Amino acid sequence: DQDTILFDASVADNIAYAAPGTDPARIEAVARVAHAHEFIVDLPNGYDTMIGERGQRLSGGQRQRLTIARALLKNPPILILDEATSALDAESELLVQDALEKLLLNRTAFVVAHRLSTIRRADAIIVLQGGRVVESGRHAELLARQDSVYAKLYATQVFDTNPARQVETPAEIARAADGTS
Repeated sequence: DQDTILFDASVADNIAYAAPGTDPARIEAVARVAHAHEFIVDLPNGYDTMIGERGQRLSGGQRQRLTIARALLKNPPILILDEATSALDAESELLVQDALEKLLLNRTAFVVAHRLSTIRRADAIIVLQGGRVVESGRHAELLARQDSVYAKLYATQVFDTNPARQVETPAEIARAADGTS
């Protein structure tokens, strides 16, 4: 279980930590993309609500979405995510995963995950076992391999079965169109 880094400050200040002085409209825009705006406006003072040390007044999913909003505001060329959906309920996980898809688009990212739904659309998946690389490839390639460690792990986990969420990413569509998938 990984902790998000939040401060005993307002929601807006926590998001804007990535870019101090950011105007409120931009803060709201990244919060909307991260699916955070919906819960923020329901807080007692909206974006001015103090969230407590380490965001203790928020749920795990709400904390994750605030840190995703912060990352969207920062817009880094490289991202490292460690267990981004590890301690979330199913509903929060879906919202966080949707926000992560937007955050990771056209960006280099290293994602450490035990919940494989977090990495299904990755360009490359590296499977570690006992501290060693045991296999690598794309999701479909790893599932197709006989005796695949990834396929066995994948089979043990329950995934979103909503067909609307099974849509290919723009990169997958482009690769399929040019025959590189």
